[in-house]
Amino acid sequence: MGLIGRSEETSRLHDLIDAVREGGAALLLRGEPGIGKTALLAEAAAVARASGLRVLNTVGVESEAHLPYGGLHQLLWPVRDRFGVLPARQREALRAALGLTDATAPEGYLVALAVLNLLAEVAEACPVLILVEDAHWLDPSTADVLAFLGRRLESEPILLLASVRTGIPARLDEAELPDMVIPPLSAKDAAALLDATAADLPGAVRRRLLAEAAGNPLALIELAAAVDGTDGAAILTSPWLPLTARLESAFMQRFAALPAATRAVLEVAAINDSPDLAETLTAADALTGLPVTVADLRPAVDARLIGPDESRLTFHHPLVRSAIHHLANADRRRDAHRALAGVLADQPDRRTWHLAAASERPDEDIATALEAVAVRAQRRGSGATVVAALEQAARMSPDPDQRADRLLRAADGAVELGRPEIVGRLLDEAAKLDLSGQRRARLVWIRAAFDDGLRDRATDATALADLAQSVAADGDTDLAVRILWSAALRCFWTEPGMAARDRIVDVAERLPLDPLDARLLAILGYAAPIARGAVVIERSERLLAQAVLDPQAVRLVGSVAVLVGTFDVAIAQSAASLAGLRDQGRLQLLARALAAQSWAAAQLADLAVALPAAEEAGRLAGETGQPFLRGLILATQAKIAALRGHFDQARELAAEAEKLGTPVSARNVLATAQHARALAALGEGDYPQALARLLRMHDMTDPSHQLALSCHTVADIADAASRSERPGDAAGVLAQMEAAAKTTTSPSLHDGLRLARALLAGQDEAEGLFHAALAADLTRRPFMRARTELAYGEWLRRQRRATDSRQHLRAARDTFDALGTSPWGERARGELRAAGERSSERQAATSDILTAQEFQIAQMAAEGLTNREIGKRLYISHRTVGAHLAKIYAKLGTTSRVQLHTALE
Repeated sequence: MGLIGRSEETSRLHDLIDAVREGGAALLLRGEPGIGKTALLAEAAAVARASGLRVLNTVGVESEAHLPYGGLHQLLWPVRDRFGVLPARQREALRAALGLTDATAPEGYLVALAVLNLLAEVAEACPVLILVEDAHWLDPSTADVLAFLGRRLESEPILLLASVRTGIPARLDEAELPDMVIPPLSAKDAAALLDATAADLPGAVRRRLLAEAAGNPLALIELAAAVDGTDGAAILTSPWLPLTARLESAFMQRFAALPAATRAVLEVAAINDSPDLAETLTAADALTGLPVTVADLRPAVDARLIGPDESRLTFHHPLVRSAIHHLANADRRRDAHRALAGVLADQPDRRTWHLAAASERPDEDIATALEAVAVRAQRRGSGATVVAALEQAARMSPDPDQRADRLLRAADGAVELGRPEIVGRLLDEAAKLDLSGQRRARLVWIRAAFDDGLRDRATDATALADLAQSVAADGDTDLAVRILWSAALRCFWTEPGMAARDRIVDVAERLPLDPLDARLLAILGYAAPIARGAVVIERSERLLAQAVLDPQAVRLVGSVAVLVGTFDVAIAQSAASLAGLRDQGRLQLLARALAAQSWAAAQLADLAVALPAAEEAGRLAGETGQPFLRGLILATQAKIAALRGHFDQARELAAEAEKLGTPVSARNVLATAQHARALAALGEGDYPQALARLLRMHDMTDPSHQLALSCHTVADIADAASRSERPGDAAGVLAQMEAAAKTTTSPSLHDGLRLARALLAGQDEAEGLFHAALAADLTRRPFMRARTELAYGEWLRRQRRATDSRQHLRAARDTFDALGTSPWGERARGELRAAGERSSERQAATSDILTAQEFQIAQMAAEGLTNREIGKRLYISHRTVGAHLAKIYAKLGTTSRVQLHTALE
């Protein structure tokens, strides 16, 4: 007989299982306790096995949530013999995460990629069903891996089904996976279930049970069992209780009726972080002082509180565990923890957690042991366990200074996890202590560091610079640099004013750092992109001439290059950092490197780089919890859309970016979105609107003003002003930019000014200025050269020199066509027609035919990368790459990588 009242839900699960060979999926089963999530998962497992699927499962247990990758260990243990199919780095990452080696685990995303590829390999033989029960109680490391996996199953024969309880936050919720809410049974189905399980109830009792259960299947079954064999008077006369409390009360009554030895075993099991039966029995021996055997469990099995498994002790329902846990008093729970600690001598981490739970007062030995737990968790790549262990160590610390240090270290770790609520709680606790100046400084900096300071305006950039100077004076240069970097980032996201910028530079230049230190260059460029632009550009060249650099250092050089206007350096160095960041699994930094690369490439109209980089950056920013970075990427994608002539899309993306950036006044987001709107207006020929938007970017009182980014709009302003016949409106801004150009060697600024001078010059001076602009080396900036050719061709035609204009207009048209900047190409075509020459229609580019991700995969395949190599780079499986390539070949009419290479050319 099928599940009563669940035909719709089981039908959906059956459909997913039937379709898994064509493509995978993920689904969260969401509902209140007892609503039937476990029964539906069991039904799915039975159908899957009958259909030839391999079923792997794991269960989240509240008491195990501090064990790093505990749920993943349970899930993958049956396929541990297949680890050898993984690339060496992924294999070692997975083994380290699962504690199978003593190696240091890398970033969690590399572990997640290893799991994806492992399961994809297992699914080659037969499709795989992954069942996750009580996912809300999974350890965070496992939950993050499953979230990563759930987003990437579309092309895999893998189905992920996970149950989560309504009302309990689950990390899987953050993955925004599809879900299915399990509703209460209808009145008809509830009555049918009650009749099937307890047919002989008196009418009054039956009616009360149906009312109390409110369509909850577990309540119908368990509350009926509670009155079975009685006259039902208790349930008719007892006061109303919330359903969960009613169920726990029913379980408590059954528990209280058990023999003492049986109760002792269940009390230990309720706080144990392992279902190992032998372990629990041994600890129960110690708790009672009497021998306890498997036979003592029979009454609990008969009472349907635990399952009949003779090797693992599993509760019939999580509410049974919580009922037993709540029934025991604090002293009894501490005794049970102490008994468990006594049998875990060979498992130091678990032993330490139980000793901490057993302690009534602070204990430095336990606190030190918890710090060791944190070190081992760090090695396994479980940041959440690091934070939890340090927080518990702080609570166990008798010494206030030690307590403060541990709280601050835990808060710093929580920043890395992207958990503002944990950061706030830990810092509030630390703030209550009598902190030294150094510790107070760390607290202020940690609070200010979250989300690059956008959420916390209490500590401004000047205060952070002062703090960095104080910390440096105490001898901690590394911490001073980190604090000063936070201050410099404020100058990118917000506008702290010139005094604050100067203060940051002054402190930075006094630090005992190598002048070529990438961190120092980044701080100088972010804080003073004009005043220190020449210094940053010159030192970056010297730094890059040295030996191979760390990916993070290269990323910083690429990032700061955007602000100082060396976009070719930004693209090249951001690209150079990608491989190392991918290999290390540092996806947060990878998203930032890709964002810098895409912004710079969009500014140069290098769409072959900008399109795929922005697409991947946006996806990773969403996955790694960086909403304001995602806003910047959306604005960058709006610029790309405007350059391609997709004006409606540009405005939609700009509006979406502004929704993220406006509440926190993220100036780089708003500036980029404003620039995208201006480019769209230029492309549509609405020059007054373009000019108005661009001038806003140079108004320091406007939210879209960003000191560095506004310097890269000079050519656009001059273009809009000349076409609007309002050159005077731009005169003030251009004068400011001319003054800035005397300080910085920014190629972007100087390129823009050369074109601006020619566009806005008088008739006698213009031609010489156009020649000067074209004489500059624009080899690596073809879009700027094409714009200069276009402007010069337009000027020549207006001077009635049509023949002279054509060569420049042709050159501009051909470059714009090659770049895919169709509005400018059409403008050049229009000018050529006016000069007496017709142009053929522009052919669709590959980037017009493929999606951004398809374009990226096509580029990699054309370079000769295998599907596995592409998958490793993009954190998707090789099978997913193959599915994308099939679509790419079909769209382009190609059948091989060689043909793909030709098509892309």
